[in-house]
Amino acid sequence: MTFPADRTDPRLAFARRALRDPAAMLEPIAGDASLRSYWRVHADGRHCLVMDAPPDQEDLRPWLTIRERLAAAGLRVPAVYAQDLAAGFLLIEDLGPRLYLDALDETSADALYDDALDALFVMQTRVEHRDLPPFDWPMLVQGLEVMPEWFLRRHLGHTPSCAEWDVLEAAFDVIVRNALEQPRRFVHRDYHSRNLLVVSENNPGIIDFQGARSGSITYDLASLLRDAYVVWPRERVETWAEGYRRRLVAAGVIDAAVDAARFRRWFDLTGLHRHVRVLGQFYRLHYRDGKSGYLQDVPAVYRYVVEVAARYPELADFAALIERHAQGRNLAEAAP
Repeated sequence: MTFPADRTDPRLAFARRALRDPAAMLEPIAGDASLRSYWRVHADGRHCLVMDAPPDQEDLRPWLTIRERLAAAGLRVPAVYAQDLAAGFLLIEDLGPRLYLDALDETSADALYDDALDALFVMQTRVEHRDLPPFDWPMLVQGLEVMPEWFLRRHLGHTPSCAEWDVLEAAFDVIVRNALEQPRRFVHRDYHSRNLLVVSENNPGIIDFQGARSGSITYDLASLLRDAYVVWPRERVETWAEGYRRRLVAAGVIDAAVDAARFRRWFDLTGLHRHVRVLGQFYRLHYRDGKSGYLQDVPAVYRYVVEVAARYPELADFAALIERHAQGRNLAEAAP
């Protein structure tokens, strides 16, 4: 990955020009796994952010396009106040600092997830998806292949044998076929507690949606309820998921023949796809990109992978392979 040149001066100049305030200052806030960065504006009490996306690395147009669709559906997304696409800057609304991740607890979870599931239902019933890039076979397989490269080879120092590749490929085939048999809808792709904000009106505030695709109807549901950053008991998660299935059936979004067991398989294996990919991606962010903060979240992702895979006989060998090579290793600690 090529890292951009220092953008401090042009970023500040953009903010001051857009705000018509030569005294405006910027404060960095947490970014994401891409090369985008976010800066809180300090200028006469105005609440806004600068999004900085180096134009040779990040394209702001998908973010703007998806923002328009979500806003048109009545969802809470940041307003746009100013833009300079050639330079890679946006001045956008600041929805506040309160992430779902920080607000979720035993007493708040039901209400917050109710709001998030309401917003998800709107995305899946009112936001056009058919012209978006598809979550197709090549993309689904490519996502899974990140795991053996960065988790097994780079982190654990193990190159799979031919027999082990057979196990991996058989498991990947099961997971991908599960994704492709589901109805397709709008997919945010990272619909979880770090991309949802608690806001006073029309909760939640939704961010980081620029990678939206047309894909499996359970993808965002699994991202939300089997979050890499906050873990709930299996029974509670399955209760939330079953309530959402019933809602989809009642609205005619999925056929009534999709019973609880079939939907749970969709949900489990779609979540498994995401977690297998993330298991590799978190190590890639560390070893390749120097972003080490994700290592602390690896143990939860690893547990999702082995626990869900072990529930399905056709994936038992895959779960055993992962466990065999990870046994006794501190997954949150970088290898030399």
